[in-house]
Amino acid sequence: MRFVTVVYAGAERPGVLDGDEVVLLPYDDVVAVIEAGTDAVLTGERIPFREQDLRAPLRRFRRDILCTGWNYWDHFEESRGKREGQDVDRPEHPTFFTKGPDVVVGPNDPIAYDPALSAKWDYEAELALVIGRTGRSINVEDALDHVWGYTLANDVSQRDLQRAHGGQWLKGKSIDATMPLGPWIVTPDELGDPQDVRLTCLLNGEVMQDASTKQMAYDIATLISELSFGMTLRPGDLLLTGTPSGIGNAREPQVFLKEGDEVVTRADKIGELRNTLAYQELT
Repeated sequence: MRFVTVVYAGAERPGVLDGDEVVLLPYDDVVAVIEAGTDAVLTGERIPFREQDLRAPLRRFRRDILCTGWNYWDHFEESRGKREGQDVDRPEHPTFFTKGPDVVVGPNDPIAYDPALSAKWDYEAELALVIGRTGRSINVEDALDHVWGYTLANDVSQRDLQRAHGGQWLKGKSIDATMPLGPWIVTPDELGDPQDVRLTCLLNGEVMQDASTKQMAYDIATLISELSFGMTLRPGDLLLTGTPSGIGNAREPQVFLKEGDEVVTRADKIGELRNTLAYQELT
């Protein structure tokens, strides 16, 4: 199944994509659907599917968006010596950080861009997952049972802000209206093996990132187990699982995003995000 959020009759509504139609669901949003469980999904009004009606599938968060850094070793290594004095050894456990929830935009929405805020805007294509069951200190063997579905994100980052705040990434990862999410949430039975997903990022038509989730340093089950150690995960929590190599900051010469750039994030088993950077005053 593919769960969407669409605009209908002037309001955002959750639904299930069924061919060229959306079955509207009798809930306030996708988080409410997750809490009810997919077994509680009822048949509802059918409307034509229009791509322009899509919104980010998740809009309501109990906490910051949960994220994983350095989860592809080729990405970790490509940035060695380019972290402006913040280099570290390879971590022995996953690296986690958070993003403020106001970063989220839809799969076709503009990415807010303000050059007065940062001179180093970068792209990061990522597979993301949505938690479906409450759990704490979850065993690796049980971890995937806590996944409700998978989606795509582009963790657009401001590298100069990321380096400027004591090595903590929150500030350089939490600028409003800069993280595309979607286009929908794919349930695990439809996705299949989450460690066999092809992930790509294109900038103005040029492939910048191209990798398989098989290349992750820590697989998804390990991420969930380590993140939940002593910390409760709840239905609707969103976890980004890291980006592969090819980021603009690590290239020679460096490549940073600018107004008018189109960034496309794709996964062969999910779909694509297609977003253009558009000026918005953020300072």
